[in-house]
Amino acid sequence: MLGDQPIIPAIKNDDGLKAVLEADGQIVFVLYGNVLNIGEIVRKLKESGKIVFVNVDLIEGFASKEIVVEYLKKNSEADGILSNKAAMIRAAKALGLLAIHRYFVVDSFSYENLEKQLEIAQPDFLEVLPGWPRMISWVVEKVKIPVIAGGLVCTKEDVVAALGAGATSICSTNQDVWSL
Repeated sequence: MLGDQPIIPAIKNDDGLKAVLEADGQIVFVLYGNVLNIGEIVRKLKESGKIVFVNVDLIEGFASKEIVVEYLKKNSEADGILSNKAAMIRAAKALGLLAIHRYFVVDSFSYENLEKQLEIAQPDFLEVLPGWPRMISWVVEKVKIPVIAGGLVCTKEDVVAALGAGATSICSTNQDVWSL
């Protein structure tokens, strides 16, 4: 699925939603919304033929509890979730949703802890932030699931470098990157 779309648009507001509805590509990451409008945001994307992943950590009004994933499953047509919390990833998988573990590598401790976190969460995909090429190459050597480079991937050079380092795809909120 990811190999067919090397650049994944991530939307963080209604302007991004409007732009992605007109953009090529099927996969979209939703990084905004609230408990009242997330179903409508997902519905619009699904009507446009998109595969939708919702970042449950960024939706206003949601708590960091597994019931949020069940709510999303029952009240939207989301295909999967993104989260940096292992419990949310496990809850999504138990409900038959795809799950992307967003993992922030901020220092050597977080890098060394990566395998343990993936063992606990058992995600389908891993999004590494920041998506810097050196970091991506280290992570790709360490894990056995597809890696998405996210965060601070802003130019064509960044995209090419991240993909060259082994990322299956990159994710960006920068609309200029979407059309590369």
